[in-house]
Amino acid sequence: MTKETLSPEESALIFEALAKVAPDIGFGSDVVPDIGLGPEVAPDIGFGPDLATDVGMAADVTPGVAVASEVQPYVFGQEGTRPAERLMGLERMGEKLARAIRPAIEPIARARVAVSAEPPETRLFQDWQDEQPEFSALTFYRLRPLKGGVLIQVDAGFIASLVEIFYGGAPGTAVKRKPGDFTASEELLLNRLLEKISSILAAHWNEVTPVELSFGGRETNIGHLPFLRGDEMVVVQKFALSAGVAPTTISVLYPLSMLRPIEEKLEARVHDDDMTASADWRWRLGQALEQVSLPVRSVLARPEISVAELLALKPGDVIPITLPPRTPLLAGARRIADGVIGEQDGRAALMIEKVGNA
Repeated sequence: MTKETLSPEESALIFEALAKVAPDIGFGSDVVPDIGLGPEVAPDIGFGPDLATDVGMAADVTPGVAVASEVQPYVFGQEGTRPAERLMGLERMGEKLARAIRPAIEPIARARVAVSAEPPETRLFQDWQDEQPEFSALTFYRLRPLKGGVLIQVDAGFIASLVEIFYGGAPGTAVKRKPGDFTASEELLLNRLLEKISSILAAHWNEVTPVELSFGGRETNIGHLPFLRGDEMVVVQKFALSAGVAPTTISVLYPLSMLRPIEEKLEARVHDDDMTASADWRWRLGQALEQVSLPVRSVLARPEISVAELLALKPGDVIPITLPPRTPLLAGARRIADGVIGEQDGRAALMIEKVGNA
């Protein structure tokens, strides 16, 4: 590349423009002929020793430009929280699971148990992990072909209470469990309970998308279970148990990344359930109403007499009446049909000629 020299007139115009744009930048005496010529210009531009202070993000240097005092870090690829409405399908599934879990627990608890599904919440797995006790039943199931699985957390004290009730303790008994691993009885009852819950879970998930639920492992300390990284988002769905047992919760956790590809299927299933439930409810309501018995009556005549005549009535008196051409059939105060009085099989009968209000 050849080095071209600007004419004095061009150099003067450029210098004048630079002086207007950046009047605080000092240019050496040799800068004019060397402007635009490459590395020679750099040493001739005089920057004072206080450049960092003068050009730093100070508010007084660039008035009107707001500079944040604190910067929040952002990790690319990190999942954000999910709006509640995006989890509506999972919430509806939770309500159905709660109704199905109750009869699975009641035979073991030997009492009627109230099970209610709490709204699912989205949070960092690390935050949920920090709230967990040092010892509880944590069971991981793979949910193929989905990329992830499901974690079911059951309180250890609840398992001990069920064992106590199962072997003759009073229903609703709350047992303060001693520290240590699960006993053989607790393991057997826990396996029995989780076998029922996992089968219920698999059945309801298969209504949304075909899945195969398989056992993946169990731990008693959340720190030893490789479920998710601490910075990953998880959806926590809790089922609160009360009434026939000491109050406790069973938590079901789903990785948010696993739910993202099937959100539309979950949402579609909610609408399908609503329509199916509505049609089924209407049909059952119609069937029930058809079996309701209503008293009906026919009025042959409506004569009018005075109060004096009414008080003077005695056996043998005759009240003249005029029969209408049609006799109404009434249900309550509503006229539902008209007919003609006659006889059938030796009994008075009404032959319907017209249905509806006359």
